[in-house]
Amino acid sequence: MIVRIKVSRTARVAGLSAAFGALVLAALFLVPRWFAPAPAVVAPAPPPVAARKIKVTLYLVAADGLRLVPVGREVPFEDKPAEQAKRILEAQLEPPPPDARSAIPSGTTLRALYLLKDGQAYVDLSREAAANHPGGTLNEILTVYTIVEALTANLPAISSVHLLVDGREVETLAGHVDLRRPLRPSTAWVMHDTR
Repeated sequence: MIVRIKVSRTARVAGLSAAFGALVLAALFLVPRWFAPAPAVVAPAPPPVAARKIKVTLYLVAADGLRLVPVGREVPFEDKPAEQAKRILEAQLEPPPPDARSAIPSGTTLRALYLLKDGQAYVDLSREAAANHPGGTLNEILTVYTIVEALTANLPAISSVHLLVDGREVETLAGHVDLRRPLRPSTAWVMHDTR
């Protein structure tokens, strides 16, 4: 025996609408997945490469306080000479090891550095270079030549250094060394190996 259930026209339309809606939703979500490209395989990242460094010569005050002593140090390598000069001076301006003395006044930072095509470097130091300077002719000479030698000894493209303080030309740091003109290297203030 077959039982017939009488379904109203409204119920049939509602049922067909629901079935059609289910088909549309299935088409929207499933069909794009069938035709979507396979996910890309991502290769693992290579291990980090250690930053390239170079060995440079920096300068500290000798134990007798009369000259500069060259010391080796590694600094990050830079392709451009101006950037390399900045890395060298940033290292030179760092506080010295506990058993050493720097000729650079504490708190001095590098504000800017510019290289001209003629080999002249303009070094702009923070105001602490003058404000925190202990004074005295020898101390001022050692401060100035620490910077001049650090640049000229490590970068042959630099032939002279013009020091600025806080963005301005100054006559001196502490009243003794004329800074109105660029300074050339002078190894007279550097202690040479006497072996």
